[in-house]
Amino acid sequence: METSQLPLNALRAFEASARHCSFTRAGMELFVSQTAVSHHVKSLEDLLGVKLFRRLPRGLALTDEGAALAPVLTDAFRRVTATMSRFEEGHFHEVVTVGVVATFAVGWLMERLPAFHQAHPYLDLRIMTNNNRVDLAGDGLDLAIRFGDGSWRGTEAMHLIASPLSPVCSPMMATKLTQPADLARVELLRSYRADEWMRWFEAAGTPKPVLRGMMFDSSLALAEAAARGVGVALVPINMFERNLDDGRLVQPFETTVSTGDYWLTRLKSHPVTAGMQAFENWLLQQFVPPAEV
Repeated sequence: METSQLPLNALRAFEASARHCSFTRAGMELFVSQTAVSHHVKSLEDLLGVKLFRRLPRGLALTDEGAALAPVLTDAFRRVTATMSRFEEGHFHEVVTVGVVATFAVGWLMERLPAFHQAHPYLDLRIMTNNNRVDLAGDGLDLAIRFGDGSWRGTEAMHLIASPLSPVCSPMMATKLTQPADLARVELLRSYRADEWMRWFEAAGTPKPVLRGMMFDSSLALAEAAARGVGVALVPINMFERNLDDGRLVQPFETTVSTGDYWLTRLKSHPVTAGMQAFENWLLQQFVPPAEV
């Protein structure tokens, strides 16, 4: 049966009757008479060629065919109602769930979210932070901002910003560091990416010392430990500009090393909704260089 031929009034009458097991109570819900509901259900039964109810002395009981159809209709009507309720003053409220590596969320995104909300007040943006280990499908995410090389299987990746790593430490710790070789005498805080310090020392032209510092699963934790004087951390330096500006952290050496960039990603198999496109367009626009005058 084509959609245009669906007997919507009859389906609504049957669905309400199935929930209430009563034509009378279904009529009260739908603001029609018991007789009208009964006629609608009878017309649906005639169309389908099956009985949907057994008429009992004290109500109704679903037949096997009615029991198969009722939950499908209940779910469909609930979904339609939920979607219709998201329209307000000519706008559609869409939910977009974005997974964001916590360093990027705190270091860049949070201060710009008010501008996004002002531009898209009817988009319900939901942020789920992580430590860069994300499963788009398994976590129910529409989009994810992550750190890496942009190569994730089955994923569309849009480049956002380079984020080279550089050492940071507390102001007190910085007084002990005049050249990269001095790092051999202090605690070097580590992430789960084992080669980061090795690559930085190679870029600095200094032999790599034995690593003996604590290990953390996020750059935020690394930077916080460094600010408290626990050791020296290797972090994406442009995500900690506020801490550097206020003097809580110090960058003792200018040498940086690139181990990845930040990317906006989504599954290639995921349909792109209007809300997803709005967030994607806004985010990518933030990284477009200003036009030269």
